[in-house]
Amino acid sequence: MALWGKKNKPEEETRENRKKPGMIRKLWQKFRNIDWKNPVNRWKLLFASLVVCIVVFGGGYGVLSFTNSPAFCSSCHEMAPEYSTYTASSHNEISCVQCHIKPGFFNMITHKMKSLKEVYYHVTGAPTQIVQTSEEEISNQNCFQCHSKNRLVTASGDLKVNHKGHIEQGIPCVTCHSGVVHAKIAARGLNIESDRGDWTQANAQKLIETKYLRPNMGTCIDCHDKVNKGQKPWLDPAYSVPPNPEETKAEGSATAETTKAENDKKTQDIILQAIGKEQKDVKISMECSTCHREIKVPKTHKAIDWSHNHGATAINSLDKCMNCHQDSKWEKVIPKEDIMSLLNMGNPNIKYTPNITVVKDQARINKFCSACHGNRPPGHETSDKWLTDHSKHAQTDAQKSQCFVCHDREKPKPGTTDPKAPTDVYCQYCHRTGFKSDKK
Repeated sequence: MALWGKKNKPEEETRENRKKPGMIRKLWQKFRNIDWKNPVNRWKLLFASLVVCIVVFGGGYGVLSFTNSPAFCSSCHEMAPEYSTYTASSHNEISCVQCHIKPGFFNMITHKMKSLKEVYYHVTGAPTQIVQTSEEEISNQNCFQCHSKNRLVTASGDLKVNHKGHIEQGIPCVTCHSGVVHAKIAARGLNIESDRGDWTQANAQKLIETKYLRPNMGTCIDCHDKVNKGQKPWLDPAYSVPPNPEETKAEGSATAETTKAENDKKTQDIILQAIGKEQKDVKISMECSTCHREIKVPKTHKAIDWSHNHGATAINSLDKCMNCHQDSKWEKVIPKEDIMSLLNMGNPNIKYTPNITVVKDQARINKFCSACHGNRPPGHETSDKWLTDHSKHAQTDAQKSQCFVCHDREKPKPGTTDPKAPTDVYCQYCHRTGFKSDKK
């Protein structure tokens, strides 16, 4: 029986059953037999300990430095979209970790431990799309390493934004500046697995687009609208990051249509506030002049009859109109895009040629236009009177073109690709034999 770790000796110990001590035991025996009273041996131990510390800590520092470098991030093929946009952005002189890891050694070590799952995904197969989660939201502390809190006007000199006031309310910087480096490629659906091979530094210059690098006005509008309703949406971390496709469940078509209709109505209401058509008692005004210093309502828009006589201007200068009257600028949700369509688009600065068909389509699908075009014009008066009196208002081609903004000439065919008219009244419903100008 063994007591206190002592074992009974075998009855007869021979060379065959005697066990040889292992390497570790031998080293331990040699270490115990060293004469530590000898100063030379103590200096040898100190020197050996120093060498071990240099190897361990120096190697660890080298590993940390390498894994903190953008070159390490670019070594994984699944990070090609993120690395390409990073190199093409204004932040390409700083390392990835300066944004993605909170300052402090403990935060760095914690992040490295959590990042082991990324190694697992790299070996077993990366997700179809890499999306930043709410737990990985970039902290304001990272931004404050370079940027001041006291900016009141943007670098362009146009936007009036009290950054300090927003920060004191606890609003994360990324709520507005989520696209400053990666141009919102996750929200646009451009970093999926099938697209990663198309992300090169040359293609990144075509794909990042300035409008996605800058704060999206739709984000400001959405947040201000919620504040006016007594909400603080930024308290939910998920509000500041793109939706994760792995966690989003597909909704039914009926629910999707209802949601789309609600969003369209909400956007139109906000647009009407911005242009002064609807005045509401709110905490934050939605009018353009509230936030913009240089962008003002053009003088032509202040004419009394502008609401009814802007059609000719829209036809001749639609490209200028779209600088402000564009849905994507008024919505927080970023539409999904196709990477090959963007790469093959060619020169986006092609000069606009007046085209009534293009104007008509925009008037129907653009919420800025449909906010008014969806309502019956006051000049139409009552239906019975207008029905017998409208012919004199549709005699020339120019007059008819204005009618076709809201009305179809022929009965719309099911499944047509043309934008749906805001009204179901079409000309041939009554003019079944055609018009006089059609007859020879």
